[in-house]
Amino acid sequence: MVQLHVKRGDESQILFSTTLDVSIETLTQQLCAIYNGRLKVDRICSEIPELADHGVSLPLNMQGLTDDQIMELKLKDEWEDRCIPSGGAEFKKDELGRRNGHAPNEKMKEVLRKTVEEAKALISNKQVQANVCVTMDMVKEALDQLRGAVMIVYPMGLPPHDPIRMEFENQEDLTGTQASLQVIPEEEAQLWWASKELQRGKKLQDYVGKNEKTKIIVKIQKRSQGAPAREPVVSEEEQKKMMLHYYKRQEELKKLEEGDDDSYLQSDWSDRQALKRQFQGLTNIKWGPR
Repeated sequence: MVQLHVKRGDESQILFSTTLDVSIETLTQQLCAIYNGRLKVDRICSEIPELADHGVSLPLNMQGLTDDQIMELKLKDEWEDRCIPSGGAEFKKDELGRRNGHAPNEKMKEVLRKTVEEAKALISNKQVQANVCVTMDMVKEALDQLRGAVMIVYPMGLPPHDPIRMEFENQEDLTGTQASLQVIPEEEAQLWWASKELQRGKKLQDYVGKNEKTKIIVKIQKRSQGAPAREPVVSEEEQKKMMLHYYKRQEELKKLEEGDDDSYLQSDWSDRQALKRQFQGLTNIKWGPR
């Protein structure tokens, strides 16, 4: 199996295992689905702590309003009484005015927090360092873990306007957000290797040869972004090792120089003729006027 180290820009994303016979079209679809799926997991993981701290999302027409404004406009959250967390709610006002403040109890909060940690670890880019290949099944498993935890805490479900539910149902609207810039639509995705764009009409073996044990760095990005920057000749890890080696070598040379110090030869005790001159009364002789 060929191992691909997938990056976007200089940032490592995942390791992915495939075959040389795979078409670039299929490979692009697979990597793009995993890449965007990991982004979805990250977005949900960033929202769940807010759910744990401040309860479900308010309707869009109530978000950002003060209590007085809500009362003046006679607005009511129809989902407030339906979406009560298991074990009862603890009120904690959301200063941003996005959520209703009816938060789960501490036990239910811990369920959400622990699941977030597990889901993030499953698809983390740290899996690259651990030499673990990420698959679409692992992304789906992370999403299922998050969905299950939310169902445990909110068995009646979340309101349809809650961003977490919208993510689970693939109804999220990222228009105008920073998150939308990270997503790569499948039809706009490009793969690059060794400063070459991998053309969708070809197979991977057309580029990397027939060695199934090959490991290469592939970069994924949008078509409109042009060619990515070349990979440095020396990796960051190798550069650190080289600098550590040079530092140790300098320290060794410094110690050797200190060991070769011959300034002691100018000392009186090192003068082989000193004892002879002392017997002859020739010590402490100075030339010139006193």
